Amino acid sequence: MDFDDVVRRRRMVRSYDPDRPIPPELVDKIVAHGLRAPSAGFSQGWSFLVLTSAPDRDLYWASTADGDGPPGGWLERMRTAPLIIVALSNKSAYLDRYAQPDKGWTDRDEARWSAPYWDIDTGFAALLMHLTAVNEELASCFFGLPAVRVQAFKDAFGVPGEFHPIGALTVGYPAADKRSPSLRRGHRPVADVVHHGRWASSGEA
Repeated sequence: MDFDDVVRRRRMVRSYDPDRPIPPELVDKIVAHGLRAPSAGFSQGWSFLVLTSAPDRDLYWASTADGDGPPGGWLERMRTAPLIIVALSNKSAYLDRYAQPDKGWTDRDEARWSAPYWDIDTGFAALLMHLTAVNEELASCFFGLPAVRVQAFKDAFGVPGEFHPIGALTVGYPAADKRSPSLRRGHRPVADVVHHGRWASSGEA
């Protein structure tokens, strides 16, 4: 698929065909493309939990359940996805990397970071996986874990303490979907969000 088409067709899809598993080689391709994402200092402080078996996927939904949604709601439809990829970031990998001689921040002070690049870089990787799914004519959706269920999730899958889940990606062959009502908000005008040369309001000459 042409890259412009991938970007144009990219959206979060929450309904999947439960009877069409994703071929293993395609799962591997999606994950491999994510690992091509950039990372500060080439720290690569990320890990990805790939869940394809029904018992593993059921355990994911059970460990992260935070109340029941309405029948036929987005969460119920998401459960039909044959693939779940949980993206986890590791802050300590970045603090360690930038304390090395070629970086020189020997105190590992988190205050030196203007933004949490461990989360940003992991998000970049998840986006590449999402775009790869679109390119392969699959559907996918990136969403967060309920904060109160993070530890339950980590306990269920034996995730080491230094890793933090920033979100999960469901992937599958698309089924009839309900578009999010949030889309009614529409895109913000380009002039309101893009500033050339200096910051200016949309009404400023």
